[in-house]
This record gives sequence, C-alpha cells and structure tokens, in this order.
Amino acid sequence: MDSRKVILLVGALLVAAITAFMARSLIMGTSTPQAGAMPGSPAPVPLGPKVLVATRALPVGTIIDPGSVKFQPWPAELVEGAYFQEGPEFDMKNVVGTVVRNAVTAGQPITQGALVKPGDRGFLAAALGPGMRAVTVPVSTQSSVAGFVFPGDRIDLLLTQSVEGGGDGPPLRVAETILRNLRVLATDQRTNQEKDEAGNTVVHTFSTVTIEATPKIAEQIAVAQTVGTISLSLRSIADNTAELEQAIASGDVSVPDGSDPKAERAMMLKLSSTPQAGNPTFAVGADVSRYQRRTVPGRTPQQSMMSAPPSGPAPTAYPGAPAQVSGPVVRIARGNNVTEVPVGGKN
Repeated sequence: MDSRKVILLVGALLVAAITAFMARSLIMGTSTPQAGAMPGSPAPVPLGPKVLVATRALPVGTIIDPGSVKFQPWPAELVEGAYFQEGPEFDMKNVVGTVVRNAVTAGQPITQGALVKPGDRGFLAAALGPGMRAVTVPVSTQSSVAGFVFPGDRIDLLLTQSVEGGGDGPPLRVAETILRNLRVLATDQRTNQEKDEAGNTVVHTFSTVTIEATPKIAEQIAVAQTVGTISLSLRSIADNTAELEQAIASGDVSVPDGSDPKAERAMMLKLSSTPQAGNPTFAVGADVSRYQRRTVPGRTPQQSMMSAPPSGPAPTAYPGAPAQVSGPVVRIARGNNVTEVPVGGKN
C-alpha cells in the first residue's frame, strides 16, 4: 500500500477519534432539562360572613362611635363565635356607646368580651385611662353649652365667682379658665350619642357631666365647686398650635429626634389626651363693662378702725408678743421684742 494512503487513513482515524471525544464531552456536560410547572395564581381563600372590625386603633377606655367600626368579609375558617357578624339579628345601637376593655388594633375583629356596655359592672372604670379618675360636676342648661356636649368630647372648665374684699362698692366679678382638655365620659346617665330614625344626633339637656381627670385635677374640681359656679367650654377638634408650643416649652411634651412620623403622631396624641392645669386665663368685670370693678374693693381706714379689736393688752401666746392696739399702728422690732405704736402716738 502506498505510504501516502496510509498517512491519510491514520489522519482520518485521528480526526474521527478527536471528534467523537469532543462530542461525548459536550453531551455529558449538558444538564438534563427539567420539566417545570407554570406559575399560577394561588387558590382563593373562601370568605365567610362579614364581621365587625376596628377602623383604627382602639386603646383601652375608648368609647365606640359609628366611625370606630365597620363590617368586613372574613375568611370562613377564621370566623369565631365571639365575633359580631352582620345579619338581621345585629343592631349597631348595642355597640355604639360601649367602652373598649381590651385594646384592639386597626383591622382586627372586635369580640364581644372586649366591650363593656353602659350599666354593666365596671363600665365607668373601663372608660378611665390608667391613673385617671372620674369626677361629676353639676351644670345647668346655660353652663353646659345648651346640651351640645357629648361623651368623648373635650372641654375646658370655667370658674365664675364674686370677690367681696370687705370694701365699699360692688364686689369684683371674675371668670377664669382653670382646667383644659378634659374628656367627657358621660352626661347624666348617657354615655353615647343618641340618634333618631334619620341618623341625626339627638340633643338632650343634662344636669350633671362626668369627666376624666388626674387625681390632682379632681381635687381642684372639688374645691372649685365650693368657690363659685362652674361652666363648660367646648373645645375644637382641631389641634391648638399655641398649646403645643407651650407644652414643648414647659417640657410636658418631648419633641422626637429626627423626622419619624410615628413619633410625631405619638407626641400629638399625648398632647391631645392629656388634661392641663395651671396658667389660668381670666376676665374681670371691667373687661366687659366700664361700670364694673377691676380690682378687689379694699378697706378704708375708718372700716379698719371699726373692725379692730378693743384696746388694751390681750393675752399673748409667746413672750414678747405685741399687745393688740386699736387703729392703725406701726410695728417696731428690736431684736426679739416687737412693739406696736399707734400712728401719731409716742413710743
């Protein structure tokens, strides 16, 4: 056989062997394709009846109003017997005016055990915030904003009194705002807003109002009732910027660091739900009429002499105490000795 043919044959065999080896390596390195299922939408969860849920966070002591709750479809397998379910047997009047006994988060179903109805044992105690007290104040139609104050509203308390002073002329008449931002718990025996068939709020006059206060403010209210007449002043729902600045300046409210919206909302909520005492504003008779006084009438010298005790030494409670002298006197202290000299007399 020709040598050239032998060389060509050997070369052809080498090329065939190399091609076979490369084809085998390529086939072995390729992974076997896996059959995959096409992604699809999850199976829908069967919904059950509509249940009553909270439209916003309801902390302990919240008085339920129509805007606090709503009906929402709920998964059938998660519906509990304690939930309020929509149906002909349900009456919203049985829920409005109740008080939250256990905190409910927004969107969470409301259970029957989480609410306390008016007249139930512990109803008023459940309506109170931690550390707060309930105080009842007698009012009249004129001093109670003609009945346009409802449970859940915020009010200020005004004290009106007459200060005699013992002098000539009419007494000083003064009114002052002594307490601010108090929450109304009940008016007479009503703890909710009554609605008529058309859905309008029914206005009732009342003779007493029960408000929420701190122990210190409760003491101040008790004293104010013995001093003069108490009136109610209904507050606006809008935030008061001036009171916010005053609370920040006094340190009652701390401004959060940064720009966290949740912290800012918590700050505003604390301010809006905190009763405020101190720094009272007032108006006297002269502020509304030129014929009224601006100051307390004082005693004249003649009235002082007429009301002074009779002359002559009086028994003293301690050594060196001055003797009682009628008329205007000047007290002179020499060390531990105090003497009284009538005006115009000699020592």
